[in-house]
Order: sequence, then structure tokens, then C-alpha cells
Amino acid sequence: MASSLQLQFRLSPSTTPALLRHRPIQCATDRRALFDRIAPVYDNLNDLLSLGQHRIWKRMAVSWSGAKAGDCVLDICCGSGDLAFLLSQKVGSNGKVTGLDFSRQQLSIASSRQTSLSRPCYKNIEWVEGDALNLPFSDGSVDAITMGYGLRNVLDKRKALEEMLRVLKEGSKLSILDFSKATQPTTASIQEWMINNIVVPVASGYGLAEDYKYLSKSISEFSTGKELEKLALEVGFSTSIHYEISGGLMGNLVASR
Repeated sequence: MASSLQLQFRLSPSTTPALLRHRPIQCATDRRALFDRIAPVYDNLNDLLSLGQHRIWKRMAVSWSGAKAGDCVLDICCGSGDLAFLLSQKVGSNGKVTGLDFSRQQLSIASSRQTSLSRPCYKNIEWVEGDALNLPFSDGSVDAITMGYGLRNVLDKRKALEEMLRVLKEGSKLSILDFSKATQPTTASIQEWMINNIVVPVASGYGLAEDYKYLSKSISEFSTGKELEKLALEVGFSTSIHYEISGGLMGNLVASR
């Protein structure tokens, strides 16, 4: 099953990744540089800023993906690997997990974590430097897809969803976790207050205040849950539902091919 994934790049667990075949990545250069820059403290910041709640949300996202033992699954915008590690536990040693990201620094940290955590099931994970808008995998080759906090950062959300639809097998699901664009004024105010008074000040302690100021803008420009549901159906998914999490501050889109 795993052989159907045409990987363009494999990350060595202990070294800077070596590119086997290059395919240009469509992304804003400054956004890619941002994720490379924050990579060393990304996990610590996630724990601090969410009070550890992001780990619960990620488990929910993996559960909604429908991944099961023996599956071949894909985590897009995998970052330092949280969702990929959870997926690995789901699919087991007979399954296959591919974590894809455009940030080489994030992939390097994910690979280092894979080595240091040293769980037997984590041997089923491959790390790929690649483009969410041009997935280097064959049609209908993936049993489930997850994406955590990545859809806001792609240049073309429709194209990203079309690519996910293309590589998913018939009847399989994608599960996309992200900040939710609040439609209620109260929730929007709370979200903005948290970013300005908690997220940015905490990030400033790591010298990353300017890097994290992009959050508010990226959320305000993001689609609402209903808009994401509609977009998924427009590109060809058979079902689509957006779940609100933590009072609407977070959301998870689940769509079936």
C-alpha cells in the first residue's frame, strides 16, 4: 500500500534533509521563512499558548480522520510532527504515515523527535519536503488526511482541497484543524484579545512577537466554517461538516471523498 505513494524526498533522521527530487513549492517566501524561524520553539509555544489543549484538539482531529490499523495516511503541513505521531499510533506497524511540510527546519525537528521518542510504531513515518498545492503522491493512494493549522497559510485553499481530494481513496476522509474565523462578535472579540494580550506577549519572550502578529490577520482573512464546508463540496467532496471547538475559537473540517 505504501508503495503507491510516490515520495519526492526522504528526511534522514539525524541530518539536514537531502533533496532527492526537487519540485518548486508555491508559497509566500516570508511565510516559509517564518515557520523555519519559529521551528526551535514551536512546540513549547503551542503548549504555553493553549495550556496544553492543542494536544486534545489534535487527538480529536486524528479521530475524525477515520485512520485505522494498516492504513496509508498523510499529514499535510505536519510541522514538528504532532499529528503524524498520533496517526502512527493509529495505523500501527503495518500502516504508513507521511508527514509533508514546506519548512525544512520543521521537518528536521520532526525527524529528531522521531529518533528521540524511539517508539517502534514511529518507524512507519516518512518526512517529505513538499507543496500542499502540488502533492507528490499518486491519485487515490491515501486512506486518510490530516492538516493542522495549515490551510490558512496556503496560497490557494481551493487548490489545496482539490489536491487532497485527488490523492484520497474513494470513501476516505480528510480532517483539518485550525483556528476558527468567529462569526459571533463576542467570540471574535475574545479571540482578538487573546492574540493581542496572550499570544503576542508570550511569543515576545522568545523574541518572536513580530512573527506571531500575523495570526490575527491570517484568521480574519480565513474562511468561516460554513464557507469551508461549501468549498469542500464545490471541489467534489461528497460530505462536509465543520465542528466548532472551544467555544468556536478553534474548528475542524471533516470531509469525505
